[in-house]
Amino acid sequence: HLWISILFCFLYGISMVGNSVILFIIKTDPNSSLHEPMYIFLSMLAVTDLGVLISTMPTILGIYLFNFREISLDVCLAQLFFIPLLQCTGSCILLLMAFDRFIAICNPLRYASILTLPRIAKMGLVAVLRSVVIIFPLPFLLKRFRYCRPNVLSHSYCLFQEVMKLACSDITVNNIYGLFAKLLTMGLDSLLIFFSYVMILKTVLSVVSHAEYLRALNTCVSHLCAVLLFYTPDISLSMIHRFGNSSSLLIRIILSYISLLFPPLMNPVVYSVKSKHLRVRIIRIFIK
Repeated sequence: HLWISILFCFLYGISMVGNSVILFIIKTDPNSSLHEPMYIFLSMLAVTDLGVLISTMPTILGIYLFNFREISLDVCLAQLFFIPLLQCTGSCILLLMAFDRFIAICNPLRYASILTLPRIAKMGLVAVLRSVVIIFPLPFLLKRFRYCRPNVLSHSYCLFQEVMKLACSDITVNNIYGLFAKLLTMGLDSLLIFFSYVMILKTVLSVVSHAEYLRALNTCVSHLCAVLLFYTPDISLSMIHRFGNSSSLLIRIILSYISLLFPPLMNPVVYSVKSKHLRVRIIRIFIK
């Protein structure tokens, strides 16, 4: 696993540095250009991405670097809490970023009065609390089971759908609650994001000027990329685990790595490329 371990170390290193740089630049920006709501939400997203990396790094790198293939039940349950919690929080932050773009394009005159700093802080707190309330029962639902089958996981971290199938008891309640939690968080968030972009597109199409039309759509490109990177592999993996029992194990493993590592890796790249203010600040840091 030498070459795979080098690849994972590289991905983790780039992702950690990229998100840390985003946070550092937004926090230390001397001007007010990076203190707008869009960048505050981006810093929240960077924090959740760092949390996902830290939660998965010990087991993934432990396997590929040191061939350490055992995990205790308590550590496994901790991963089963923190990874979904951070992913659900990230999903809600993407929804808040869609709301930010909706207000900026559909009601620009009231943008500053609607998205004030206290209100943004409350929105971020609600995102975290919602995720805690929904995800908190998951580890306890699994801890009450007795595991008498071979406790072998195919993924490099504890995944709720996979650990649940190792139990010797009836898992119907867990299966229903897990699906309910997924639909209530990522399913609902993705639906609301879709509706917000329908409204944005409706507003943009009513703009007479072609230049303004393109400028408005250009502000949404980076967020759309982040949404696709986040939801596509995660929802695909969840559906495969629940309904695709005949699917290839390799496909599941690849999708799991993509859903965990690609969003933290690509989000800083996408926003740095599309945001002029971020790009200028990053270039200044490296030039100095």
